[in-house]
Amino acid sequence: MATSRSLISAMQVTLDGYILDPDGEAEWVDSWADGLELVQPVDTFVLGGGMFPAYEQFWAAILDDPGAVSTMLGRDPYPREVAYAKVAMGTPHLVLSTTLGNSTWPTAQIIRDLDELRTLRQQPGGDVYVVGGPGLLTSVMNAGLLDELHLIVHPVATGGGTNVFGHLCESNSFEFVSAEPMTSGRVHLAYRLRGTGAVG
Repeated sequence: MATSRSLISAMQVTLDGYILDPDGEAEWVDSWADGLELVQPVDTFVLGGGMFPAYEQFWAAILDDPGAVSTMLGRDPYPREVAYAKVAMGTPHLVLSTTLGNSTWPTAQIIRDLDELRTLRQQPGGDVYVVGGPGLLTSVMNAGLLDELHLIVHPVATGGGTNVFGHLCESNSFEFVSAEPMTSGRVHLAYRLRGTGAVG
């Protein structure tokens, strides 16, 4: 049965499949805004509780305190980062967490279990952007809720770190959609997940 809306994730990974190196860094990522350009338009963002506090702080600061962000990044925010921050400020965010309390971000709502995402997926509306992190991505895939996966593959190998898929409970089958060269040697790979009710 086809779903009313799709849950789509876009992750930035190394050639050997890691999103963070052994030190917990991702120096190869030019901008975390790049993923949104692959999945637009969306009307809901989904994040895990582990990454949300830093995510909220960073994207709010892009608009509220760009000078502090420039100091942190060592450069001024890119126009696409400002655009992402504006979209994020106006788009509902669901944060899957059993430990976080209420969020101070006006567009964010804490949810406690995947059943709420399952219900959302069946409701009419636009696509849903599963931002991450890897724990959330794994949980959504284990529950059979992810419809599409986009990977920005960087020409870097770290030999270890945080795997993009974390700990999957079972194998997943992917249908190849496209491969598109990007700047700086990166490649955008797009897949649909089979068996989730994804609409082609």
